Amino acid sequence: MKLGQSKKTVVVREYQLEVGKIQVFDNYMVSVFEDGATLTLERAYQILGIAEIHFRNKDFGYISLRKNSYAIDPTVYTYLRGLDNLKAFAIVSVKEIDMHNFKIEKLFYKKPMKFFIKYENALAWVKRRIRGK
Repeated sequence: MKLGQSKKTVVVREYQLEVGKIQVFDNYMVSVFEDGATLTLERAYQILGIAEIHFRNKDFGYISLRKNSYAIDPTVYTYLRGLDNLKAFAIVSVKEIDMHNFKIEKLFYKKPMKFFIKYENALAWVKRRIRGK
């Protein structure tokens, strides 16, 4: 009997921050921020630190799972842009306001960034970007 490889996705590490939760997987991160939180540059440094720990010498993607409403300081994107190994930035939401906000955020980020309604589609896109298409 031959055993096939499991397709199960394993969380490498989970971080509970003041603004919400970050889950780290093999080659991507997923964030779910608390309702009413504000992602300031100072708080973004925590996320950048997590990325540095787990993805120092390898390409990775980031998925923002927007279940709640929260604010983001747009200068955060200036620093995220500086991460050469961040190859994909996906936003997942079913809320129309998030779609409008995405258009503005994209102006600040200026790197591959896409909006999705379904998490599975975002994950597939992120994985393709990391593999190099």
